Amino acid sequence: MPDASLAALLFLGFIILQRLSELVIARSNTKRLLEEGAYEVGASHYPLIVSVHVAWIIALVVLGYDKPVSIPWLMVFAVLQVFRLWILLSMGRRWTTRIIVAKTPLVTKGPFAFVRHPNYLLVALEIFTAPMVLGLFPIAFLFSGFNGAILALRIRVKMRPLRICGRKDLCTI
Repeated sequence: MPDASLAALLFLGFIILQRLSELVIARSNTKRLLEEGAYEVGASHYPLIVSVHVAWIIALVVLGYDKPVSIPWLMVFAVLQVFRLWILLSMGRRWTTRIIVAKTPLVTKGPFAFVRHPNYLLVALEIFTAPMVLGLFPIAFLFSGFNGAILALRIRVKMRPLRICGRKDLCTI
């Protein structure tokens, strides 16, 4: 059995801790939004999203724990983390991993001024980039395909309440 790479283990540990901390934040924000009268749509496909993300992390750990870390790809990943922070700060207490509809104005600051779904763009880039950091080219392409298919469904589901709301500035997700 090959020896583990310390750099790979640190990178994988970062991804796991980041995702777990985001789930805590998302759960808290979701609970509060629902208590304030918001409602969830698309809950039926949420387990599929979680399954793909868990499988992606497992694939990274099982296949990448002993791989060398590519510094150029790691730098791309680091830039994506700045983008992630920008998104989280822009959404604030409205950021969640679920589709939550509330009667509040859409977020139009930060990356939302430039991209309609910046978090989905970020996740797509991360799902490709993280495996590349570890030289796992097949994992990058395979899970990018899975994620793309899920995002196509998710964006359709997410846009439905916005159309129902009529004025997009009075309804947010």
